[in-house]
Amino acid sequence: MALDEYNRKRDFSATPEPGGESGTGKRRKAHALQYCIQKHDATRLHYDFRLELDGMLKSWAVPKGPSLDPKSRRLAVHVEDHPLEYATFEGSIPKGHYGAGDVIVWDRGVWVPEGDPQEGYRKGKLKFSLEGEKLSGTWNLVRTRMEGGKEQWFLIKSNDDAAKPESDYNIVEEQPNSVLSDRTVIPRKRGKAKPPAATKAVKTPAPRRSRKDEPNATLSGAKQAPLPESLKPQLATLVDSVPDGDWRYEIKFDGYRITARIEAGKVQLFTRNGHDWTHKMPQQAEALAGLGLASAWLDGEVVVPDEDGTPDFQALQNAFEAGRSGRIIYYLFDMPYLNGMDLREVALEERRVALNQVLEADESELLRYSADFTDQPESMLESACQMKLEGLIGKRAGSTYVSRRSNSWVKIKCKNRQEFVIVGYTDPKGARSGFGALLLGLHDKQDQLLYAGKVGTGFNHATLESLHAKLKPLEVDKSPLAKAPPAADVRGAHWLKPELMCEVAYAEMTRQGVVRHSVFHGLRSDKPAKAITHERAAKAAKATGTAKAKNNPAPNTAGGKIKISNPERIIDKSIGATKMELARFYAEVAPWALPHLSKRPLALVRAPEGIDGELFFQKHTEKLSIPHVTQLDTSLFPNHAALMTIDTAEALVSAAQMGTIELHTWNAVAPVLDHPDRFVLDLDPDPALPWKRMLEATQLTQTLLDEIGLQSYLKTSGGKGLHIIVPLKPVHNWKEVKAFSQAIAQYMAKLMPQHFSAVSGPKNRVGRIFIDYLRNSKGASTVAAYSVRAREGLAVSVPIHRDELADLKGANIWTIRNLIPRLEEQGDDDPWTGIDEADQHITHEMRVQLGMR
Repeated sequence: MALDEYNRKRDFSATPEPGGESGTGKRRKAHALQYCIQKHDATRLHYDFRLELDGMLKSWAVPKGPSLDPKSRRLAVHVEDHPLEYATFEGSIPKGHYGAGDVIVWDRGVWVPEGDPQEGYRKGKLKFSLEGEKLSGTWNLVRTRMEGGKEQWFLIKSNDDAAKPESDYNIVEEQPNSVLSDRTVIPRKRGKAKPPAATKAVKTPAPRRSRKDEPNATLSGAKQAPLPESLKPQLATLVDSVPDGDWRYEIKFDGYRITARIEAGKVQLFTRNGHDWTHKMPQQAEALAGLGLASAWLDGEVVVPDEDGTPDFQALQNAFEAGRSGRIIYYLFDMPYLNGMDLREVALEERRVALNQVLEADESELLRYSADFTDQPESMLESACQMKLEGLIGKRAGSTYVSRRSNSWVKIKCKNRQEFVIVGYTDPKGARSGFGALLLGLHDKQDQLLYAGKVGTGFNHATLESLHAKLKPLEVDKSPLAKAPPAADVRGAHWLKPELMCEVAYAEMTRQGVVRHSVFHGLRSDKPAKAITHERAAKAAKATGTAKAKNNPAPNTAGGKIKISNPERIIDKSIGATKMELARFYAEVAPWALPHLSKRPLALVRAPEGIDGELFFQKHTEKLSIPHVTQLDTSLFPNHAALMTIDTAEALVSAAQMGTIELHTWNAVAPVLDHPDRFVLDLDPDPALPWKRMLEATQLTQTLLDEIGLQSYLKTSGGKGLHIIVPLKPVHNWKEVKAFSQAIAQYMAKLMPQHFSAVSGPKNRVGRIFIDYLRNSKGASTVAAYSVRAREGLAVSVPIHRDELADLKGANIWTIRNLIPRLEEQGDDDPWTGIDEADQHITHEMRVQLGMR
């Protein structure tokens, strides 16, 4: 079957599925044969098993999905061939179209046929091994003689180490989710429980209804399981707007996250970090015991409402300090376990209905159900912000409960932003340089300068140093504030003349006029310091028309300074991203990107007509002059045109204005260009390999670096692979560093030749991961941290913490549209903290350990 049938059945102007070329399929560069299994909720829920062969995906519909039990023969109905691009397709096929319903990639990886696969396919007997995210071992596809409109095959697991009796382990039930994203599929015919009615925002607890019978804990997806001793709560991902799709929204409480463990009448209350706070909330524990549950884990937030019913964080802290737990209300919003049943795989709506029924047995006024809302989320967010709440929590309908940060729970915060006077600063802690936090002030109506809190996030190494240099000359002996601020906030402060101003985003301002959850956004110099007062939002005008926000750039500018030509030009058709959107991203990401760009020679990948047009690789400004970009002295790199660097936000945005998508930097900093200050190991996989192979390879390589005594840092490539960065003191020459990085690649390839290759070229990495050390030569470059990639989706290369690796879903998960919230949320928890201060070099002992001569 060629792709003609696939194309004939689909209207690609309406379905998000990839189009397929007619004929025998499109051959790609050398790589291992890939397979995928897609979970598809069409007329009925089934699993589509696809094997790459002859440049296409041979496809079978498996109604029950694969089984690890050799005794279980799964019917597999042969269907039309699919294009190779379909192997990563996830989405919703619209109603009225062929295959209408939700699709996720349930599993993917590499398949290795035994014998000639074309001959086996033709004869109807394929034997092969799978190496995937979920499936492994030997499998068989056997054509039967059963009659039907389409060929009937059986998918059968061979009896090997990967086999398991289905009575012990049903893999499609145990592992229901996507391997590419946080998506899952909830069958439409399962039937969803009606969510509880909407309630108003947080208010003083109302009288409860009378006790009712205990709810039935037998819910779809529930499993009998012992109660775990500990449970990490599910965390929400910060987003900047209401997401598309079917979501349930709750109030984002301003309190402490608390989980409750109940077993045989004993109640324990734990913080998000696992600290036992039962002694701090004895009345809440007593109320939970009064529910009469045999066992449970409950999840929620404790708050103290003020007289208006709004959560008051300061009042909550005061209640803890004074031991007055009677004022604390425990709002419960989830229930991962109940009476011997594990509910984590139960759909969100069903868990919450059960929780609501459980709380009907509460006769105290200290436990409340956190109801969700049925109004439009945009209007709910607006109302929440007007009521001075933190924002909303959105939870994807049908989602499961996972003990990590997840995209199926999102938080949308109400944000405030304004100017403040800088009145002082604190000393840095740990590896941080410059200063710790800026102390802020605002003038009141009597022109008195009052303390307004502090801001310690939103800085990078470069801004810490440059801003510290501006602060030092302004130091004075006495505080410029009219009233003394809290001593704990300003202990050891360096006071300043109140002349500098900065712009700060913050979540809220307390009644004492102190900001919380603040993020630095830059210095301001466009108004006198004495004009800086607390800006209060005015009521929206009812007149029609348009208005321009005070701090918004003009429609054809980014960063407020650089004029962007052709701002509406589409640079990525797959997501509809414009040139202006890219420029604004680079303006926003500049505080994080510039420390890794400044003074590093770089090359630009320019795409003047978008990523589908011709790409240009530019190393020098002589071909095209870019405003604000620095030209280095030609003596630093003799016999070459002047190298360029990007040292300012203006230069970064100017590069985007000139069509730049990607930024690639040297492993050296000017003016010391003969001595690299790091080396990079680019783990470049065969595209067909399962992602878990990339994670394993990265962990193994970092373990080797640990063993020889080198600290390393990680970032995603924005494509398929991961980059390991090893900082060095600039004492070695390029030849030494390249030879050493090559020795690491060769050592890993010799140790595990089935997993690694130290030789470049697609043929040498089939089924393996190439450890690319070639970027460690003078003049070579690697895509920079926070650079966009010129690929569909405009993913970004992003530094990550080492302990984030295990939960990472891919190297291209952050894009120009979802990265900034991550960066704002991480604050000063920079994954690359200390990378510029690393005091390490290549030693003789290290060379000996790698077998170098």
